[in-house]
Amino acid sequence: MININKIISLLLMSLLISACAAYSEKSAAPSTSELIACEEPRPEVCTNEYNPVCASYKDGSKKTGATGCTSCADHEVTGYTMGACKTAVAD
Repeated sequence: MININKIISLLLMSLLISACAAYSEKSAAPSTSELIACEEPRPEVCTNEYNPVCASYKDGSKKTGATGCTSCADHEVTGYTMGACKTAVAD
Protein backbone atom coordinates (compact mmCIF):
# COMPACT_ATOMS: atom_id res chain seq x y z
CA MET A 1 0.00 0.00 0.00
CA ILE A 2 1.26 3.44 -0.91
CA ASN A 3 1.76 5.89 1.91
CA ILE A 4 -0.46 8.94 1.22
CA ASN A 5 1.89 11.24 3.16
CA LYS A 6 4.76 10.40 0.80
CA ILE A 7 2.61 11.10 -2.26
CA ILE A 8 1.47 14.46 -0.89
CA SER A 9 5.04 15.37 0.06
CA LEU A 10 6.31 14.51 -3.43
CA LEU A 11 3.54 16.54 -5.08
CA LEU A 12 4.23 19.57 -2.90
CA MET A 13 7.97 19.30 -3.53
CA SER A 14 7.36 19.14 -7.30
CA LEU A 15 5.16 22.22 -7.12
CA LEU A 16 7.75 24.12 -5.10
CA ILE A 17 10.58 23.24 -7.48
CA SER A 18 8.61 24.23 -10.58
CA ALA A 19 7.53 27.52 -8.97
CA CYS A 20 11.14 28.38 -8.10
CA ALA A 21 12.33 27.57 -11.62
CA ALA A 22 9.63 29.78 -13.16
CA TYR A 23 10.46 32.65 -10.78
CA SER A 24 14.19 32.60 -11.51
CA GLU A 25 13.56 32.82 -15.26
CA LYS A 26 11.41 35.94 -14.85
CA SER A 27 13.71 37.74 -12.43
CA ALA A 28 16.80 38.05 -14.60
CA ALA A 29 18.94 40.96 -13.43
CA PRO A 30 19.59 43.83 -15.82
CA SER A 31 23.02 44.00 -17.41
CA THR A 32 25.69 46.05 -15.67
CA SER A 33 25.66 48.67 -18.46
CA GLU A 34 21.85 49.09 -18.60
CA LEU A 35 20.79 52.41 -17.02
CA ILE A 36 17.80 52.01 -14.71
CA ALA A 37 15.97 55.33 -14.36
CA CYS A 38 14.72 56.48 -10.96
CA GLU A 39 10.94 56.70 -10.83
CA GLU A 40 8.60 59.04 -9.00
CA PRO A 41 7.58 58.96 -6.24
CA ARG A 42 11.05 58.51 -4.82
CA PRO A 43 11.51 55.84 -2.12
CA GLU A 44 11.28 57.04 1.46
CA VAL A 45 12.27 53.77 3.15
CA CYS A 46 14.74 51.14 1.88
CA THR A 47 15.86 47.80 3.26
CA ASN A 48 19.28 47.62 4.90
CA GLU A 49 21.27 45.56 2.39
CA TYR A 50 24.29 45.91 0.15
CA ASN A 51 23.88 45.24 -3.56
CA PRO A 52 26.08 48.01 -5.01
CA VAL A 53 24.96 50.22 -7.86
CA CYS A 54 26.62 53.09 -9.71
CA ALA A 55 24.34 56.11 -9.29
CA SER A 56 24.31 58.82 -11.99
CA TYR A 57 23.70 62.36 -10.74
CA LYS A 58 22.12 65.32 -12.55
CA ASP A 59 25.53 67.04 -12.76
CA GLY A 60 27.02 64.03 -14.58
CA SER A 61 28.97 62.66 -11.63
CA LYS A 62 28.74 59.05 -10.47
CA LYS A 63 28.97 57.49 -7.04
CA THR A 64 28.55 53.97 -5.69
CA GLY A 65 25.44 53.47 -3.58
CA ALA A 66 24.35 50.54 -1.41
CA THR A 67 21.25 49.74 -3.52
CA GLY A 68 19.13 51.24 -6.27
CA CYS A 69 16.55 52.15 -3.64
CA THR A 70 18.96 54.13 -1.47
CA SER A 71 20.45 55.84 -4.54
CA CYS A 72 17.07 56.87 -6.00
CA ALA A 73 15.97 58.22 -2.61
CA ASP A 74 18.34 61.13 -3.43
CA HIS A 75 16.51 63.57 -5.73
CA GLU A 76 19.82 64.48 -7.42
CA VAL A 77 20.18 60.91 -8.78
CA THR A 78 18.69 60.33 -12.25
CA GLY A 79 19.36 56.58 -12.46
CA TYR A 80 21.85 53.81 -11.80
CA THR A 81 23.61 50.80 -13.28
CA MET A 82 24.16 47.51 -11.47
CA GLY A 83 27.55 47.11 -9.80
CA ALA A 84 29.90 49.53 -8.08
CA CYS A 85 31.30 52.48 -10.02
CA LYS A 86 34.71 51.82 -11.55
CA THR A 87 36.39 55.09 -10.47
CA ALA A 88 34.36 56.41 -7.52
CA VAL A 89 34.83 55.54 -3.86
CA ALA A 90 32.10 53.34 -2.39
CA ASP A 91 29.85 54.67 0.42
